[in-house]
Amino acid sequence: APERIRYMPQLASPTLAGTLTQTTFTLEQPRGQFSHLDISDLDAIWLVVARSNATQSFTAPQRAEDIPAPADFTRRGYYLTLMARRSLYPGNQPGNQLRVLRVGNDTGCLPARRGCNAPLPGPGPYRVKFLVMSGRGPVAETEWSSETRLQQAVALQAAPGPQSVGTVVITAILSVLVAVLLTALLALLIYTCYDTCGSTPISGPEQPVCVRRYDTHHMISPPAMGGS
Repeated sequence: APERIRYMPQLASPTLAGTLTQTTFTLEQPRGQFSHLDISDLDAIWLVVARSNATQSFTAPQRAEDIPAPADFTRRGYYLTLMARRSLYPGNQPGNQLRVLRVGNDTGCLPARRGCNAPLPGPGPYRVKFLVMSGRGPVAETEWSSETRLQQAVALQAAPGPQSVGTVVITAILSVLVAVLLTALLALLIYTCYDTCGSTPISGPEQPVCVRRYDTHHMISPPAMGGS
């Protein structure tokens, strides 16, 4: 049986942008966890990604050609990805460098290819662990991580209760404002046309007549004188 390494993979800090998305999650690198004598610099360190309910049925592959790819995830419930060597996970970590592993980050790889880091197919939950393999088979493995659930898309729908009432009120207010604006524009248009004409149309018995308006401050027209 593979040697058990007392290490549990951990999610990266929640303050890191993109730690959890709809198709990826981000882990801290397992730095300094593979310095055991039985592990050589040439051994492959794989990340096992599994459905939470498939961890009990996981069987470590004995040969490299038996390593499951992401295309096998639907049938097996797990696959291996992000192969590395222990030289990439040294124990000394410079304080100014961020060391993380982003699972599901490769949108261009073929899911049938061994080691492909394809986007995760659903919200989970998922659990992961590291598996060390040599040419002879499994050498060591870590503990399984705790469950990880990805973000889920939220369907847009009408909000119930007070929010829908507020929406109706806002819609009504906007409608009133639009009506007031249109009325003001119409009144402005009528006033402009009337002022440009400068005359008042009146109707007579025969045809319309335009009577020019005059300012009659101190002028009074004498009454019409009729005969008889």
